[in-house]
Amino acid sequence: MTLDDKYEEMTTMPVQRLVWRLAVPTIIAMVTTALYNVVDAAFVGRISTGGTAGIGIAFPYMTFVQALGFFFGHGSGNYISRALGARDTGSAAVVASVGVVTPFLLGSVAAAVCLPNLSALSLLLGAPPEVVDYANDYLCYIVLATPFMMSALTLNNQLRLQGNARLGMVGIVSGAVLNIALDPLLIFSLGMGVSGASLATAISQVCAWGLLLYGTFRPGCVHISLRQFKPSWRVYDEIFRGGLPSLFRQMFNTVAALALNYSAAHYAAPGSEASAVAAFAVVTRIMMFAFSVVLGFCQGFQPVCGFNYGARLYERVRQSWLFALRVSAVFLTLISAAGFIFAPQVVALFRAEDPELIRIGAATLRWQCVAFPLISLSTCTNMLFQNIRMTFPATLLSIGRNGIFFLPAIVLLPMWLGLLGVQIAQAVADGLTFLLAVPYAVWINRKLKRMAEVT
Repeated sequence: MTLDDKYEEMTTMPVQRLVWRLAVPTIIAMVTTALYNVVDAAFVGRISTGGTAGIGIAFPYMTFVQALGFFFGHGSGNYISRALGARDTGSAAVVASVGVVTPFLLGSVAAAVCLPNLSALSLLLGAPPEVVDYANDYLCYIVLATPFMMSALTLNNQLRLQGNARLGMVGIVSGAVLNIALDPLLIFSLGMGVSGASLATAISQVCAWGLLLYGTFRPGCVHISLRQFKPSWRVYDEIFRGGLPSLFRQMFNTVAALALNYSAAHYAAPGSEASAVAAFAVVTRIMMFAFSVVLGFCQGFQPVCGFNYGARLYERVRQSWLFALRVSAVFLTLISAAGFIFAPQVVALFRAEDPELIRIGAATLRWQCVAFPLISLSTCTNMLFQNIRMTFPATLLSIGRNGIFFLPAIVLLPMWLGLLGVQIAQAVADGLTFLLAVPYAVWINRKLKRMAEVT
C-alpha cells in the first residue's frame, strides 16, 4: 500500500470499522508488551517472594525507560500522522529518524551510568535490604538493553501512528513470544533464577527492536535513515509538543511506582515488608495487563484522529473519539467486575505459597477495580488532545491519575489509615481524575462539532 492509498483509507473508510481495523493489532501489541512484566512475575514467583519483590523494585526504572520511549514515539509519531494527512512526507522522514536515533543515544548514556551502580540504583528505587540482591539480578540485563528498549517503543508508536499497526504488532508479539519461551529455559533449566528473567526480557527486546526497524522499510512506511537524522530546534520542538503529555504521564508513573514501593515497605507489618512490596508489584502488573487492552484500543483511534485532523475532517475525529470512549468504558466495567469477584484467585496465580501476599494483594486489587472503569474518559480524552496538539489539557489529564492526585493520596492517606491508605490511593486518584476529565470532554465535544460545521 502506497502513502496515497493510506491517505485514502484513513480519510474515507467508515470510522468504526477503521478504528477496529487499527485497534486489533495495537491491542495485541499492547497486551503482549504487558506480558513481558506479567510472565516474568509469574515465573519468578515460583522462586521466592523476594524475587517477586525485586521485580517490583525494578519497575520504576522500566517506567523511566518507557517514559522516554513514549515521549519520542508519541512526539514524533503524532507529527508524522498530521504530516502524512497534509501530504508532507519530507518533513515526516526527518522527524521519524530524529525520533528513533535520539532515544537510542540517550538509552546508551543511561545504561553506561546505571550498570556500574546497580546496588545504589536498587536502594534508590525503594528496595528493602533483603530485596536488594534480587533487584540487582533483575536490573542487570534490563539496564544493558536500555537503548534498544527506548528506541523500540519509539519505532512501535511511529508505525502505529502512521496507520501501520500490524507491522508494529509483528515486532512486539515476536519479542513477547521469545520472552515467554526463554523464561523457563533461563530461569529454571540453566539455573539463572531472577537474572534469567532479566536476560530473557533483554534478548526479546533487542529482537523486537530489530524487527520493528525492519518494518519501517516496508512499502507505505516512513523510512528511518541516518541520512535523515537532521536534529534541529524545530524538529525537537515538534517532538516536545507532541510527546510532552506522554513524558509527564510516564515520569509520574515512575515517581508513583517509587512512592508505592516506599509506602508498601514502610506501612507493612514488621517482617512482612517483602510480601507487601511483592503484593503491590503483582497487582500493578494485573492492572497494567487489563489496562493494556484499553490503551491498545484507544491507540487504534489515534492515527484516525491525526490523519483526519490534518485533513480538516473534524467530524470523523469526534466520532472516532466517542467510539473509543464507549468501547473502553464497557470493557473496563466488565473486567473490573471479574477482578473484584476473583481477586484472591488471580493474585494467587503469581505466588500461592505466601498467604500474606495474597491477603494484601486481593484487597488492593478489589479497591482498584471499584474505580477502574472511570479511567476510560480521561484516557481517551487525553489521547485526543495529544493528537490534535492541545498540549496543556493533554498534559494535565495525563498527569492527573499518577501525579496530581495519586502522589498526595499515597502520602496522606497512609498517614491516617496505614496500609489501607496505600491500598485505596489508586482508586481515590482514579475517581478524582474522572472528575477533572468531565468538563474537558464536554468542551472538546462541542468544539469539534463547531469546527465540523464551518468546514
